[in-house]
Amino acid sequence: MFGIFDSKKAISEAKVFFGSTEATKEAKTERKSPYDGTVVSTAPVCDADDTLKALNIAKAAAKTAAATPLSQRIAWLEDVVARLTEEKEHFALMLAKEVAKPIAFARIEVERCAETIKLTAMELANLHGETIPTDIMPSGKKTMAYYRREPVGVVACITPFNFPLNLVAHKIAPALGAGNTVVLKPTPEAPMTAYMLAKLFVDSQYAVKDALSVVYGDAEVGSTLVKSPIPRVISFTGSVPVGKIIMSQAGIKKVSLELGGNAATFIDKSADLELAAKRCAYGAFYNSGQVCISLQRIYVHEEVYEAFAELMAAETKTLKVGSPYEEDTFMGPLIDEESKHRAKTWVASAKNEGARVVAGGDEVEGIFPPTVMADVTDDMKIICEEVFAPIVSLVSVPDYDTAIEKMNDSPYGLQFSIFTNDLKLTQRFIDDAECGGVVINDIPTLRFDVQPYGGAKLSGVGREGPKWALEEFTEIKSIVIC
Repeated sequence: MFGIFDSKKAISEAKVFFGSTEATKEAKTERKSPYDGTVVSTAPVCDADDTLKALNIAKAAAKTAAATPLSQRIAWLEDVVARLTEEKEHFALMLAKEVAKPIAFARIEVERCAETIKLTAMELANLHGETIPTDIMPSGKKTMAYYRREPVGVVACITPFNFPLNLVAHKIAPALGAGNTVVLKPTPEAPMTAYMLAKLFVDSQYAVKDALSVVYGDAEVGSTLVKSPIPRVISFTGSVPVGKIIMSQAGIKKVSLELGGNAATFIDKSADLELAAKRCAYGAFYNSGQVCISLQRIYVHEEVYEAFAELMAAETKTLKVGSPYEEDTFMGPLIDEESKHRAKTWVASAKNEGARVVAGGDEVEGIFPPTVMADVTDDMKIICEEVFAPIVSLVSVPDYDTAIEKMNDSPYGLQFSIFTNDLKLTQRFIDDAECGGVVINDIPTLRFDVQPYGGAKLSGVGREGPKWALEEFTEIKSIVIC
């Protein structure tokens, strides 16, 4: 990777991209490993002026990007995929360092990132319009009329820590592939991961000059991006409170928001309980529960509640917690001490209100473990709000109707699922679930990058997935030739 990453070096330095030009700054911030507290990377501290500089470079390069042949843009994405695949281990190790993602899952994220970019390249062939019969009504007349999709110009992308590689790809690959320029503000928790991916794009022989800029920071940088009239689209993945701020500041431009969730499933009495317990343990504790579609609420038919609770607890206790650098580690630490403190506080609160801990609950060598809470009620904070930690709650219900009412009784609506062997119940669930995606006989945490992804209610606006992101990052131009 042209010397940007040395696996033997303890600390790696991310740099700013002002378009295709790399730069550094005197002021830097350190990123410490959530696992052992060692400094693993540094990044420049950017400000509003840096952000405006990046935006203006993107604006100046927008016409060139839009005029770049589609064949070149596809070749650009394919080149990045090839080089990313070659450097898979380097990227995986950086994910383990910066966000303590277990190395086995870090490799999966690198693979998914490559697939996301590849899917985007494939989908670009379908980015087209269609002809329109303008004489369909008496008031019309016969013309040559059609529409086509064009790049919006400049796209501002703001990405989170939980998938700091693949979620960057979900934004910048479709945005650049569609012929736009991009200013990326990656999560402060993984600056080097984003820099490494950005450098693959910038250094590619097929790269469009100055099409991609990267600035680092928090509120000041983000607010400058959002308020500026230069971007035509703001693409954000993160929390609901920040999403509300973006909506209030963005002005008249497209805003795509992938926000929080409180994913739920129903375990019907006809379900395969062993399968359900195995998959639910995975869905609740994958990535330390730090996924928008982490399984947080499990509604279980009362006839199988105790049996399922025992199976769920047993499955949870088999998961290895520990160092992200060990091949068989399933779950590492939460992203920071504040998140761990919140998780411990919420568990203690639920216990005081009558809930039982049937697995986990106590730290394991400083790591908050996979935790299963039983006998949880609707009024407990641990089930009402997004916990974003490895905690799942079991609730006994008398029937499906009660379960779906409780599942829908949430301000969030990202993804829900059901475990059942009742076909009619499956059909009802698909209609009844108030969310962006439903999964049958698997966890709501299931996501394929090729699918549309997004939610209802407070879970967001717009859809991700290469095909749908390309629509977000383009505008329709209507043409009539008389």
